[in-house]
Amino acid sequence: MFFDIGPLELVAIVVLAVLVFGPDKLPKLIQDVMGFIRKVREFSDSAKEDIRRELGPEFKDFEFEDLNPKTFIRKNLMSGEDDEYGLKELKEIGSTFDLRKDMAEVTDAVNGVKPATAAAGTAAAGAASASGGSSATPDRLRKPDPADPGETPPFDSDAT
Repeated sequence: MFFDIGPLELVAIVVLAVLVFGPDKLPKLIQDVMGFIRKVREFSDSAKEDIRRELGPEFKDFEFEDLNPKTFIRKNLMSGEDDEYGLKELKEIGSTFDLRKDMAEVTDAVNGVKPATAAAGTAAAGAASASGGSSATPDRLRKPDPADPGETPPFDSDAT
């Protein structure tokens, strides 16, 4: 039925209401509750109309259900014609970011490597990793190879 209440639960609620309020007060209680619900609906509808009127004609197709985040995302981001799930737009946005490059820049800034060297090192590391070889500037985002000791990490005697 409504609110996932079955017919048996609804009968139990009606019987409980008759027992609590009595058969003589129950019709008046139902009238009062229905009047309250009617007033709340009227207030809600008038508030919606006031908001639509204040927004102007540009928002004539505005629906308040669009304010729900799930509905907003489904309507605006997942509306791709070519893609069944609308992920085309998300892939286009994701392709504009180069996370590896950004992380390498941050890592180099923390380690004190100059930005010009970092950009060249990142490009060389990317080319070296694509070709399978090694380069002069290591990729700081990769874990060091245990077979190639290379540069030892700095030792801080105060920290140990």
